[in-house]
Amino acid sequence: MPPRLTYLPAILWALASTAIWTLIFAAVKASGGAVGAFQLTFLRGIGSLAVLVPMALATGGFGQYQSRQPWAHLARTLCGSGAAVAITWASAEMPIVDATAIAMLYGPLAVVLGVVVLAERVGPLHGLAVAVSLAGALVVALAQGAFSGGLVLAPVLASLGGALLMAVEGVLIRVLGQRDRALTVMLYVTVLGLMVLAVPAVLDWQPLGPLGLLACLALGPFAVLGQYCTIRGYRAAPLSVVAPVDNAWLVFAAVLGFLAFGEVPGPMTVLGAALIIAGGVALTRVKAR
Repeated sequence: MPPRLTYLPAILWALASTAIWTLIFAAVKASGGAVGAFQLTFLRGIGSLAVLVPMALATGGFGQYQSRQPWAHLARTLCGSGAAVAITWASAEMPIVDATAIAMLYGPLAVVLGVVVLAERVGPLHGLAVAVSLAGALVVALAQGAFSGGLVLAPVLASLGGALLMAVEGVLIRVLGQRDRALTVMLYVTVLGLMVLAVPAVLDWQPLGPLGLLACLALGPFAVLGQYCTIRGYRAAPLSVVAPVDNAWLVFAAVLGFLAFGEVPGPMTVLGAALIIAGGVALTRVKAR
């Protein structure tokens, strides 16, 4: 009897991507306001391009990485760049756990888009896994003090907008990841992203020393790795399966707070993390179609 196929590999790819992007989105917070969201995202793009160009040249040149759907890549770029800037800015203007909790709406939004736009099916176990994971994310957010200090409208709207843009981008990544090579997808989003962000980055520019500039550029290779993990995950499973994995983002944010700021997680945080893990385990039991 053949083994029962599941989406475990895709979920692991998505989990790795979530961990990497959590660190990247926290970069502005760690900088203490020394660099703006547009500037950081632009410099990160340059760092990414410094990795992608040699990869393309070493594998036959740019000709074989042309896409037949450039407009879809542009739409994905606009969504991804907008989401990255919105969430990075919101994380700098409000507690990172608050911004992350609001952005967690990306998961349910992506599941809805997966069903409506991509005609994906969500069965009982699948739906339960998403609900348990989302409940765990809410428990972690509240345990970490999310929303306890009140909310400022602009960062809240930025986080909500970022969640919606990420959900739309998820649909596009799912489609593009199945039709184009991973390097093609990464080249397009990086080059187009630099073009889109050039003017806002110049207007947002703040002087940086050599170490600060190098630190921003060094995020580029991590972004490439994060993109690759994202593409692999979204290529291997329906959006409604991989998108809820991003609830682990909140757990990673809590871990980051502990490592960087000495914030010890309490019992409710541990409970929420357990629920997120349980939801993730349930997703691995969803039968692959």
